[in-house]
Amino acid sequence: MVERRPWLDFLSHAILIVGVLIIAFPIYVTFVASTHTTQDVVQNPMPLLPGSELVENYRTAWLGTRTGTGSHAAAGSMMVVSLVSAMVIALGKIAISLLSAFAIVYFRFPLRMACFWSIFITLMLPVEVRIGPTYQVVADFGLLNSYAGLTVPLIASATATFLFRQFFLTVPEELTEAARMDGASPMRFFKDMLVPLSRTSMAALFVIQFIYGWNQYLWPLLVTTDESMYPIVVGIKQMIGSGGDAQTEWNIVMATAMLALLPPALVVMLMQKWFVKGLVDSEK
Repeated sequence: MVERRPWLDFLSHAILIVGVLIIAFPIYVTFVASTHTTQDVVQNPMPLLPGSELVENYRTAWLGTRTGTGSHAAAGSMMVVSLVSAMVIALGKIAISLLSAFAIVYFRFPLRMACFWSIFITLMLPVEVRIGPTYQVVADFGLLNSYAGLTVPLIASATATFLFRQFFLTVPEELTEAARMDGASPMRFFKDMLVPLSRTSMAALFVIQFIYGWNQYLWPLLVTTDESMYPIVVGIKQMIGSGGDAQTEWNIVMATAMLALLPPALVVMLMQKWFVKGLVDSEK
């Protein structure tokens, strides 16, 4: 029997509250800055209560009608680019990883394990390491400033392949034998048995990979030079003017940052149950 100690409950809740406040305070400051004028934001100290420019600032950020230095790309169009890129990256990683893990586990071919370890070794070669050759290939194929250039180099995932392989190894052999006796083809077994059994793992990976794709910065910064193809993360950086005479409209930048926060936050909230289940449920 576990003894309940009120002081220990109080201490744990106090630590949690302090942690939440530390994490939430920068977000609150960003929101407050997005509701004031530029002059209010740059003054010292900055107001810590919301202002009266919320609707105007968010409309300006969404439509891209600001007048300061830096990029004038509309947050609405940049969010569409980020959404498409994140969805393609997340779904592409899941699809490719499912198929590659299926081939490695259920097919016997020469150098099968060598292929798996070749995929696994790529964990040591992230995009930042191979960014030069990858950029050259994308440029040679004419994929700069395109959705294909933003997503194709990022849709392979050794981590997801490894996770699906480990899960497929836990699937009872009796299921495979039953499918074979019923005359199911390999792809029928994959579609009707393995994919439904993997749905919680797929949901957890989707959340992780969606946020990964949404937060991409370095690669989109290299392959996009047209404002119409800026993802929201790159667009925020490009909105900040450089040079001594630069006049950055920080209120609009902060409004854009708050808009950029919404889609990944919604994905996490809407898929929280599946995400947690996919990570901790032992009977997936």
